[in-house]
Amino acid sequence: MLTQRSRYALRAMLFLAQAQPGSPPTSMTRIAAEANVPRKFLELILADLRGAGLLDSHRGKMGGYRLARPAHLISLGDIIRIIEGPLALVPCVSRTAYRPCTDCKSEADCAIRHAMARVRDETARILDGTSLADATAKSLAAA
Repeated sequence: MLTQRSRYALRAMLFLAQAQPGSPPTSMTRIAAEANVPRKFLELILADLRGAGLLDSHRGKMGGYRLARPAHLISLGDIIRIIEGPLALVPCVSRTAYRPCTDCKSEADCAIRHAMARVRDETARILDGTSLADATAKSLAAA
């Protein structure tokens, strides 16, 4: 399950993805209100996303946040990995944080590992194949 933190991050990024290219940065207050995210949490989330290179921030009276690259080049998988870490449900199938399971006799023969590798691959395929642009286009079409 996605944590509330990931859902907040996705909502904020989806909101920012709807801004017109070249538009001024969006204030944190506006992002919090429009994405329905508590400002206290949003500040930490945006800092993580900025640190990972997905957002640019600008200080001052007209400051705020904007996407660091076009919405079609940021995937939902990018965002979730920054906030949650690896997509794998068990550490022995993680591509970025592999660890052997302490209670497993043989990774090669482990049915759980093989099943979870398929789950990881399909999850990654869907999340990495869905950009912010794709998601906002679908949500706008459904409205």
